[in-house]
Amino acid sequence: MAARLRLFLVLIGLLAAALAPTSGAFAHAALNGASPADGSVLPSAPSELTLTFSEPVSPLALRLIGPDGQARPLDRYQLRDQMLVISAPGALGAGTHVLSWRVVSADGHPVGGSVLFSIGAPSATAPIAEAQAGVSVRILLWASRVALYLGLFIGCGGAVFAAWVAPLPPAARSGINAALLLGLAALPTSLGAQGLDALGADLGALLQPTVWRAALATSLSLMLAIAAVALATGFLALWSAGLAGRIAGLLGAGLAGLALASSGHASAASPQALMRPAVFLHVAGVALWAGALLPLAKALNKPDAAATLRRFSSRIPAVIAMLLGSGLVLAVVQVERPAGLIETSYGRVLLAKLGLVALVMGLAAFNRWRQTSQVEAGRLSARRVMARIVTVELALMLAIFGTAALWRFTPPPRALAIASAQPATIHIHTLKAMADMTLTQGRAGPVAIAIVLMNGEFGPLPAKELSLSFANAAAGIEAIERPAIRGTDGVWRIEGLSLPRPGRWSVELAILISDFEMIRLTETVEIRP
Repeated sequence: MAARLRLFLVLIGLLAAALAPTSGAFAHAALNGASPADGSVLPSAPSELTLTFSEPVSPLALRLIGPDGQARPLDRYQLRDQMLVISAPGALGAGTHVLSWRVVSADGHPVGGSVLFSIGAPSATAPIAEAQAGVSVRILLWASRVALYLGLFIGCGGAVFAAWVAPLPPAARSGINAALLLGLAALPTSLGAQGLDALGADLGALLQPTVWRAALATSLSLMLAIAAVALATGFLALWSAGLAGRIAGLLGAGLAGLALASSGHASAASPQALMRPAVFLHVAGVALWAGALLPLAKALNKPDAAATLRRFSSRIPAVIAMLLGSGLVLAVVQVERPAGLIETSYGRVLLAKLGLVALVMGLAAFNRWRQTSQVEAGRLSARRVMARIVTVELALMLAIFGTAALWRFTPPPRALAIASAQPATIHIHTLKAMADMTLTQGRAGPVAIAIVLMNGEFGPLPAKELSLSFANAAAGIEAIERPAIRGTDGVWRIEGLSLPRPGRWSVELAILISDFEMIRLTETVEIRP
């Protein structure tokens, strides 16, 4: 009992840590740059607003909140690869404005944030952007994901056991049916929770049509559609006999793998030709193993338990090999380096899951090498001991499902590394001159800078010289000046510049047009740690 209590407390602790509100640093798609920059003060209203992300995104909700607190929807925008270009509404007054954005990243997860900028001068009190979805929505997301896992793994996997290993005892059949029903109930719940999270709404908005439209715009809708077919196929396998039942059972487990391979962190990772098959094999392996535990525990109470155990034991080694091999591939790609296991929430959840898996493996090994021969010899006491151990395995497997569901809120180290390595970008737009500047990498340390100069009509800007200066007043760093060198492609570059501290840096471009004309452009850029 004490061991089960400790396991429960560990899972609750992980859940609380993962469901706690997180900052943008842990987003699934990171905002690399914005124009106007966050905190900037503009002399006049901009004609467009740009957001540059670490990966392509799809907008869910874009709003501009004025100094008076009134929010205006922004529905005129263009997607240019990783950049979202938004047409600014007219008649923007002086004061502080908040660009509130919410997008869905390539892995199907919503990401939100806000950018503040002022026209003329900052307002005495900045308007308040809308809050993200609360803890109650996150709990609903987690609970619905666990319920879906129960349906796909215990339900569809149990149907495979019934079709390929042995008929289900009545108690096991009831449990498998309940798992499939729970999985079906989780489908609309998951979709609604996804819509709430996508829009940053609370539970009270669940019945609003916009919530469901937002959910259908994410890749989760495809995953849930495939999962629905998988669950229905699981029911078909339970109700069918002979060859039809066997085909339906395998098809249900395969569709479970296909469902989870269609959306999520791993499915969005590269190379997808490796990752999607690895997710498919891993999920199918989990279903075949986890789904067999409840039927096996109940079958061990029957006189013909030895025959059932023999058939199960002959099939499960290949399943475990597939499960471990695919899991290793997923872990290596997602975590990338051992330090990621400790430094990131994703890695810590993975360690917790691996600890639970190790316990299950240890119990399974004990059953196989110490108990199986005794059960096959007909010893009643051995059957009872094995049945209890398999029941504990099932409880640990449920804890694994709960732990794995926390990954919904924890981007993998791979995604965080990609986001941190992305360049920082600046677009400066004036009547006389414009500049597109890219800093690679956009974090503290050595950076390489590329600048494209244009005139006010987006044509080439002939310049004799260009120099840049960077300063960080908050960190007490005075201007760092460097001349830029123009390449044969017309791009001005600076190599070997080091920005020693993260934070907001002011940038000034001094563009020498002729001996009598100098244009100066100023902007700020956020340098990540």
